[in-house]
Amino acid sequence: MAYQLNEEQRMIRAMVREFARESVLPTAAERDLTGEFPAQNLKKMGALGLLGMNAPVEYNGAGVDTVSYCLALQEIAYACASTAVIMSVHNSVACGPINLFGSDHLKDKYLKRLATGEIIGSFALTEPGAGSDPVSQKTKAVRDGDSYIINGNKMFITTGKNSHVTVVTAYTDPDKRHRGISAFVVEKGTNGFSVGKEEKKMGLRASDTVELIFEDCRVPAENLLGQEGDGFVIAMTSLDGGRIGISSQSLGVAQACLDAAVSYANERVQFGRPISQFQGLRWMIADMATQIEAARLLTFNAAAMRDRGENYTAAASMAKVFASEMANRTAYQALQIHGGYGYIQEYPVERYYRDARVFTLYEGTSEIQRTVIAKHVIGK
Repeated sequence: MAYQLNEEQRMIRAMVREFARESVLPTAAERDLTGEFPAQNLKKMGALGLLGMNAPVEYNGAGVDTVSYCLALQEIAYACASTAVIMSVHNSVACGPINLFGSDHLKDKYLKRLATGEIIGSFALTEPGAGSDPVSQKTKAVRDGDSYIINGNKMFITTGKNSHVTVVTAYTDPDKRHRGISAFVVEKGTNGFSVGKEEKKMGLRASDTVELIFEDCRVPAENLLGQEGDGFVIAMTSLDGGRIGISSQSLGVAQACLDAAVSYANERVQFGRPISQFQGLRWMIADMATQIEAARLLTFNAAAMRDRGENYTAAASMAKVFASEMANRTAYQALQIHGGYGYIQEYPVERYYRDARVFTLYEGTSEIQRTVIAKHVIGK
């Protein structure tokens, strides 16, 4: 690998790989069938520091760099994509905005417990009529004394059912459009805050995706992130980091697909020899390996730019669009190599194929990533 990992990064990868293969992987297929939320594994991950990887040490975080976070997330995704998306959302768009924009009070109250996994976080931006276009959201927050009253509906919220706190965006001044969006930390159990419909999904079945309903939900004014009107910037900044997380998830699933394809191709005998000896399949495997390596380097590049404090928005979009589309191609090819066996649940590539499909959709579709990249390249 061209990217040189330091000793700490290699140790983190080895530690998480051992945990993921021993504790997460063995029950991944069962969770896919039952939809059971991986609460016990998340507690273990919290104890290992995996739920506050980028949070500062003074707030109980691991305080590691983004490259280390990418490595850890790849290993969890290799074992179980559902667990990986919970970890990604928790770190990137729950801990992230509280760490970057929260007051000392919010960090003390929420980030310390999020970083240890005592509580789990989620992020609520998407609405029935507002996905790629957050300015179209309808949720509103009106100041009332020392509180804000929130009304609206959010949808497709990862971990919305099982999280304890949610970072929620809402209009405080609709006339200002994106400059009138604010962000709040809302606790589960707050009056007027409830969970609505739980979606039945193609993949990532052990990760809940739900509607969140706010009906005269009164939130303390001190739970405002940043200032009024900062919500759009908070959301976009959080999503930049989240896109590196999606790239890492994509890499984990793609590597699992490649390993499964190679193992099957070496064992499956047709026409008197293992199918791994046939040139057509060898070239498929070569292409899979090459594209995984390219996606890994794009992901590490975006992560390293973030660690250096550089503007990494375009780099994150490049990594996300390439890695997510690569994971879908790799899952398709792995299933094809398995033939009819790949289409049945006995083999894990069937699950990988379903899990990978959402990577080009959430935290910004491939089309949105290309819009971001084109704006960076063209300049307008």
